[in-house]
Amino acid sequence: MAGGEGEKPRIGVFVCHCGTNIAGVVDVKKVVEEVSKLPGVVHAEDYVYMCSQIGQQKIIDAIREKKLNGVVVAACTPSLHGETFAKAVEHGGLSRHRYEFVSIREYVSWVHWHDRKKATEKAIREIAAAVAKLADNKVYEPIRRAVKKKALVIGGGIAGMTAAVDLANAGIPVVLVEKSPTIGGRMIQLSMTFPTLDCAQCTITPKMAEVANHPNIKLYTLSEVIDVEGHVGNYKVKILQHPRMVDIDECRLCGFCERACPVEVPNEFNRGLGKRKAIYLPFAQAVPSAYVIDAEHCTRCGLCVRACPVDAINLDEKERIIEEEVGSIIVATGFDIYPPENLPEYGYGIYKDVVDALQFEQMIVPSGPTRGRIVRLSDGKPAKTVVFIQCAGSRDVNHLPYCSKICCMYTAKQAMLYKMKVPDGKAYIFYIDVRAAGKGYEEFYKKAQMTPGIHYVRGRVSRVYREPGDDRLTVEGVDTLSGKLVKIKADLVVLAVGIVPRLDPELASKLKIAVDEYGFAQEVHPKLKPVETEVGGVFVAGAVQGPKDISESVAQASAAAAKAMQLLVKDYVEKEPLIAEVDEERCDGCGICASTCPYEAIKIENGKAHVTPILCEGCGMCVSACPVGAMELRNLTDKQITNMVKAIARWP
Repeated sequence: MAGGEGEKPRIGVFVCHCGTNIAGVVDVKKVVEEVSKLPGVVHAEDYVYMCSQIGQQKIIDAIREKKLNGVVVAACTPSLHGETFAKAVEHGGLSRHRYEFVSIREYVSWVHWHDRKKATEKAIREIAAAVAKLADNKVYEPIRRAVKKKALVIGGGIAGMTAAVDLANAGIPVVLVEKSPTIGGRMIQLSMTFPTLDCAQCTITPKMAEVANHPNIKLYTLSEVIDVEGHVGNYKVKILQHPRMVDIDECRLCGFCERACPVEVPNEFNRGLGKRKAIYLPFAQAVPSAYVIDAEHCTRCGLCVRACPVDAINLDEKERIIEEEVGSIIVATGFDIYPPENLPEYGYGIYKDVVDALQFEQMIVPSGPTRGRIVRLSDGKPAKTVVFIQCAGSRDVNHLPYCSKICCMYTAKQAMLYKMKVPDGKAYIFYIDVRAAGKGYEEFYKKAQMTPGIHYVRGRVSRVYREPGDDRLTVEGVDTLSGKLVKIKADLVVLAVGIVPRLDPELASKLKIAVDEYGFAQEVHPKLKPVETEVGGVFVAGAVQGPKDISESVAQASAAAAKAMQLLVKDYVEKEPLIAEVDEERCDGCGICASTCPYEAIKIENGKAHVTPILCEGCGMCVSACPVGAMELRNLTDKQITNMVKAIARWP
């Protein structure tokens, strides 16, 4: 492959119209005319869609016919098509380091749509800067390192289990870490799933069993990742496993220990609607299938130890640190519900007959705390009128500004299940608008809407209260279609609370993955790279990245597994070589660069800074921090930056 460095510049410039995204604002013909006059430019042309096969072929042909040793593409954004054009340049016979991408859509046409003349001028100046930089670009070989052929999946819900099984079935060893005593996630708490009304537990328990029995999956429950070091292809992970205090292999599920335990606490599995002991089985189908001791509430009385017929209980068991080496990491930590306690206007925590959606799910389940009966929790009487309040906390600037996506559908499901159990009951659903995006979802919503006894009321609820002497709740709101005040006497009020990410900020920091303002993990590109993060080898799946339903989470989990598989089936990983370099003659070993580096890629050895190539991401923080100018980025040197500034200032 031709290099081009050290030769007299023969640069080709290719300007994309991007349909009308760019050409609708920027005078593309004027840009081509002006940049063709720049020093070193021997070819300049434009095309309506440069990213198309025809557009890429124009680049390839020009490299070969005009003997170009450098290419500048002015188009949309490198996150979308940077790699597209890099491969075209390589196909033409040049190194990708002899190519520069200029974003004249995001940085020019989209921000200067109101001023065609200035937008055109800015596009020319940016291309001039890229041409000036490219003249001094050097060619570097990719950085290669061996890959550890093992994956870590964080989170044992439906997304994490799907990713783990997909990888394991491909022959890749998987370490699955789950913070709870059992895998299953939120899905195991559901009664049925929309839009098919399948039994949630019947759907997910076979997957749980597959995870537990798979020879390629090592499962750690009651565990959390506490440290991550290394780089793509070679991560060293520390896992803290909390004591279960019950031997999984010895426990026979006889229940003698549970009956002997004198301590009762609210059961988190059914959202506090029932009680459990300090030693308990999380739920009947729990995996691992063994009892667990709640260390926080256990009094160490020893009654469970004496009751156990197989000596499976050890109250002195300590936590332990487990170290694993993996090549790739999938984060699938799922979601929590928005705390309904933050919504006092709806009476949650004030009235027993106001519940959240997960609590209502547990009331529907035959094995739940009410044995499948829909009753008022205040007195156990049948709930003949139930009011469902959608967007409880969601789409609200005071709580969650975003749509939680799944609430409309699970409310429709719950209303239909309620009518199946209480045929003569009435269900009222207050909504802002209904969002039913998914296969069969609109039909499912229409079915709920047409079900006798289910009434949709368009409008927000202003408050929920109990009038003096009344044993029922009053739900007050406005029907925005009729403009009338609505008051409904309800036996039970169900809040369709929104969802928030379950991603621990400390874990996100250790993994060095970006999160948005709400705490959801950030992907590289929502369309082209929806499961990839900015950190090589680290992928996301499920609701950790944003509100999702089960089918979306499963699809994304398989996508993340496929991406991890692409990495792990190789013998080595290649990394972009445009990293920081040290001028040892200037370096005085002060260590400021090392303390600044977010990737821990710099060490001070023998009084000088040294960069670990595989760890460096080329962010440039060390360059800006170095007080003596000893750090520079490859192909973004001080000389190149100076030349870029001069080129911008020189035109016209």
